[in-house]
Amino acid sequence: MPAAAPSLARRFTRLTVLNVLANLSVPLAGLVDTAMLGHLEDLRFLGGVALGTVVFDFIYWSFGFLRMATTGLTAQAVGGGDRDRLYGVLYRSLALAALLAAVLLLGQVLLREAAFALLQGTGPVEAAGRAYFDARIWAAPATLANFALLGWFLGREESGRALALTVTANGVNIVLDYLFILRFGWGATGAGVATALSQAAMLGVGATLFLRASRDGGRAVPWRWREVFERSELGSLLRLNRDILIRTACLVSAFAAFTSLSAALGTAVLAANTILIHLFYLVSYGVDGAAFATESLAGILRGAGDREGLRRLVRMAMATGLLLPLPCLAAVLLTPGAIFRLLTDHGDVVALAARYGPWLVPVLLLGAVAFIDDGLFLGLTAGAALRNAMLVSVTVGFLPLAALAHHTGSNHLLWAAMALFMGTRAGTLEWARPRLLLDAGRAPAGAKPS
Repeated sequence: MPAAAPSLARRFTRLTVLNVLANLSVPLAGLVDTAMLGHLEDLRFLGGVALGTVVFDFIYWSFGFLRMATTGLTAQAVGGGDRDRLYGVLYRSLALAALLAAVLLLGQVLLREAAFALLQGTGPVEAAGRAYFDARIWAAPATLANFALLGWFLGREESGRALALTVTANGVNIVLDYLFILRFGWGATGAGVATALSQAAMLGVGATLFLRASRDGGRAVPWRWREVFERSELGSLLRLNRDILIRTACLVSAFAAFTSLSAALGTAVLAANTILIHLFYLVSYGVDGAAFATESLAGILRGAGDREGLRRLVRMAMATGLLLPLPCLAAVLLTPGAIFRLLTDHGDVVALAARYGPWLVPVLLLGAVAFIDDGLFLGLTAGAALRNAMLVSVTVGFLPLAALAHHTGSNHLLWAAMALFMGTRAGTLEWARPRLLLDAGRAPAGAKPS
């Protein structure tokens, strides 16, 4: 007799564990960057890379639809058993990635000047940020192609392959950071070169795993220009990408504004907030492990028309997402100095990080709810709902209080703005979720997303 199919709980647990391992390698690499730069005598390199990272976060998170849309559409193709559409989703995403990367490389000077005209930093910090930008921008083709490959593997429930990609990229990045920053003394330029080369290594592994995945499941559906650019499928992808782009641009804008306003409060506050934000990323990437599992399984369950499975998935995901931040929050509240001293030798920065660290409690717990709902909505390709919730969260939840923080020069108010932002995200998505699940349960198996 054939082996029974694994239960939904086992599939969710397996995907979550693999995704958590994959995702945690990303902020851990960022923490290593921070630690290496933070132990340099001159803090301008840490501040410069923080500003440069804001620019790339804005660029690449804005193009994160290449990963997000690919996951949801791929999962729905898997659930509906549509092999041609399964490969077509990836090919269309790769073609779009190549086009966007070409635009970034051709417009890099204009993009750099516009970005640093908006960001606030001292002259030396800005110079370090520009050096980081100039080195890292050349990885744009590899980075965007990696988004598409990651999304495709996640949509196929192949989180092990996604883990291999992210571990490769971040392992290479850590090794090269050590060489270029500490051994060669390249500072911010070294951090940018290390990141660029790590993305190239990741693409090489991703291409190899794609060929292997194609052989494992039978011969890959070939690239056919006419089918890749078929009007209705391409239009559906572009509409979904448009909504996710608006959603992500708002999200990145909020974090960019947070960093820029931190810089306006002084280099020490910027450094302290950078450390806290890296800890936030560390935990949020872990929670995203459960969110990514939700994304993959929600798309497959929708493709199969399994409404009850979707409801059980949401319950498991929310419980997991709220548990994952607790160890880090306990450490920040009980032993803040020990954690922060691992990341910098500067006593004033450690003291500031410890002072503002408790704000991570509401930011992370409210954020966890929002991250899980994000995964659900992306798996169901509900781009418009995500877009609308984010627009409300930024304009009502973040900007007014952030503006007051800037006016008063209060870092506490700045963190309060971030907490309100996360709370508004969670509230708006929770409000929209019941109707979304009802509509998704009505979709016939194999139906195309709206």
